Amino acid sequence: MQACQAHPARTVVLLPYAQLMPVAARHWAQTWPDGFAPRFETTQNWSRSLGGFTPAPTDICFDAALDVLTARAMLEQTQLGAQADAATPLLVEAAHQLGALAAAQAPASRAAWAARARQAALTGMDAGALALEAAVAQLAVAWAAHSSYASDVLFEPQVMAAVDCLIVLQGFQPDPLPQSLQAAWGERVAILSLDDALVPAVAVQPPSLHAARDAQEEAQRAAACVLQHVYAGRSPVALVATDRALTRRIRAMLAAQEISLRDETGWKLSTSRAGAHVMGALRACVWHAASDTVLDWLKNAPAFDAAGVQALESRLRRQPLREWRRVPEVFGNDEQLVLSALLDEVQALRDGLQRPRTLPQWLQALRELLQHSGQWALLQDDVAGDKLLATLRLLPGATLPADALWAGRRWSLMEFTRWVDQALEGASFTPEYPLQEQVVILPLAQMLGRPFAAVVLPGCDEVRLNPSPEPPGLWTAAQRLALGLPLRETLDAALRAAWQQALGTPRVDVLWRTGDEGGEPLLPSPLVQLLRLEHGGIQAIDPRAQREVTAMPQRRPAPAAPQLHVKRLSASAYSDLRHCPYRFFALRQLGLKEAEEIEGELDKRDFGLWLHAVLKAFHDQLKTQSTPELAARRVLLDAAASSVTASMRLAQDEFLPFLAAWPRVREGYLEWLAEHEAVGLRFDEGERPQDLSLGEWTLVGRLDRVDKDAQGVVMVIDYKTESRDTTSKRIKEPFEDTQLAFYAALMPNDTLRAAYVNLGETTPTKTYEQNDIVDVRDALIEGIVHDMQRVEQGAALPALGEGMSCEFCAARGLCRKDFWADDVVAGEQP
Repeated sequence: MQACQAHPARTVVLLPYAQLMPVAARHWAQTWPDGFAPRFETTQNWSRSLGGFTPAPTDICFDAALDVLTARAMLEQTQLGAQADAATPLLVEAAHQLGALAAAQAPASRAAWAARARQAALTGMDAGALALEAAVAQLAVAWAAHSSYASDVLFEPQVMAAVDCLIVLQGFQPDPLPQSLQAAWGERVAILSLDDALVPAVAVQPPSLHAARDAQEEAQRAAACVLQHVYAGRSPVALVATDRALTRRIRAMLAAQEISLRDETGWKLSTSRAGAHVMGALRACVWHAASDTVLDWLKNAPAFDAAGVQALESRLRRQPLREWRRVPEVFGNDEQLVLSALLDEVQALRDGLQRPRTLPQWLQALRELLQHSGQWALLQDDVAGDKLLATLRLLPGATLPADALWAGRRWSLMEFTRWVDQALEGASFTPEYPLQEQVVILPLAQMLGRPFAAVVLPGCDEVRLNPSPEPPGLWTAAQRLALGLPLRETLDAALRAAWQQALGTPRVDVLWRTGDEGGEPLLPSPLVQLLRLEHGGIQAIDPRAQREVTAMPQRRPAPAAPQLHVKRLSASAYSDLRHCPYRFFALRQLGLKEAEEIEGELDKRDFGLWLHAVLKAFHDQLKTQSTPELAARRVLLDAAASSVTASMRLAQDEFLPFLAAWPRVREGYLEWLAEHEAVGLRFDEGERPQDLSLGEWTLVGRLDRVDKDAQGVVMVIDYKTESRDTTSKRIKEPFEDTQLAFYAALMPNDTLRAAYVNLGETTPTKTYEQNDIVDVRDALIEGIVHDMQRVEQGAALPALGEGMSCEFCAARGLCRKDFWADDVVAGEQP
């Protein structure tokens, strides 16, 4: 200022980032409390304050919501239209990087810069495989060169005349704009390095080093370090954001302790609750939406009838349907009026969003959808929701450029949804700053020039704090050098300088994890390893507060519930009692049920149910159209398969693996049937409901098949689609297998036969007869009466926790087997 003989009021000091503006003003006031002060600005702030700039329809505006639209429109006007989905994000990223360089040029010299940039962008892009990247690079150069920028006003004569001296304080990474301003303004511009101008800080003690096992421990330790500094009066504390997910986890822990936080990094709108509301609504309306996606939307939208949503979820868990478009067809005539009304309402909303629209029409449709679902009010009550509504131009009075390249284009719902996702990913929400913060969350480079009492540096592993980071964008090293973009070496030097500056803070905590989520080991960052070699460091004690917890060992449960009567007993219910009495208590006496997966894939159980229905339909038809010919039977069996598939509304794509195995199953079954009938057995009934009164109890079941021979002897058959070995083991120990004997007990016949018929997908159909079925049946009936009497009398029902019965048990989480302290049953003395 003295060299230029400039008055402070006609002096502008440009700072590397906005957070330094109040710091610089405060230092000036402390040093020169009387008189005028220069203007402390950033380039962006100064340009905006001069006013008057409105981007043209085709300008780069550094707003992802608009730039994505312009980029796609440009691509569709070129030969890259077919690749627009993949090329749009590449073009936006490249244009934003080149836009910063173009904005640094005086408007009069931008054409010359563009000529150089066009040649530089093609450096090393001769290979045919790089045709897309080369075309995107050329388009990005043209877009950047033909755009106007807010900083263009700084080259206007009236702005130059109003300033006697311009002082530029550079951060760790030089800004190209001051160089151009110096060329235009001459000696009135002084460019200084802020890092060189500052007096190097000295740490009070060597950095404390914390090696955590995983991300959760790292977050806990980092939060504990921050709390230690705050409680010791060392504030403000700088919490460096090196990893977005890790930082949000630490932030949540500090907020729970009511620490005053100033978050200068914020978070992407796409990761906010408000973003989830909007994307959930849109994804639920696309034509191929999953049932789980639609249900998730309905459960988070308060305007939909809660009883209807609950009925829908219950029905979907009983009868899972992966694709929503099948739900109205299958559930549309449900007897529950609340469910039918909900399905009609949802389908009307979905149908109304299927036709293409212009962007303003889509925004109006989205606004109406959110208002109808009740989510609009939720967004208005959320500070991040307000930012989202502004970003998407959903607020009343928000306008879009009417003469933009994309203004008249009609978008499908899929395209509109993709645009919303890209717009939210490109926008961030920063919460309002407190009046006096205890902790500041900030990038490492923005610690420069700011007084902090302590700094906590989490995420210092080899991945998250890579000293030689890969530069962003599609550019090669040669292109970066030719274009003037930051090189890897430049970024490396900037990171190392920021790291060294942070280590000068009076108290420093450095944290890293030794393993990632996949179990792969992680090393500390090379910067941390260098710190250990050059300056040492204290291997810190775990800063987390220790808490004593009284041991509460879990005993094996053994409840007794004589008041919970089970009077109707199925084969599976009695099997539960035999294999694990506690499972009988949980599933049969309490009536608890495991929630089915809504999007569960079709499995062997579904195939078995389908096969049972096919064979019943086939044999019912065969009784009226009796034919011994194999070809005719094959036709009847295929017709039954097609009819059952249609009636069960099975999705063809999911059921395809089982349909592929059907010809082998069919041929194996027809061969078995011919042999079965050759010994005089004939099909009598299929899927027959049967019950038997047994004193106080009633045995109930559904018999897969009942055959009779020429003498009228009944044969009970149970189909199995399991492996042959499993079926064979069932009959080896007849008194251990209860299923076949239970079905035999349902029949009133004194003498009968019983067998499993294994329907193999890769092996021929085979009969496994239980020859001692009458004796086994009688023993089973005696055992049922004895066991049920004991249950009624209050016998304990312990969790056995043995064998394969525990591997797929629905009650495992209830009995807490994985947390049993020993083999002592609850209620017994150890």
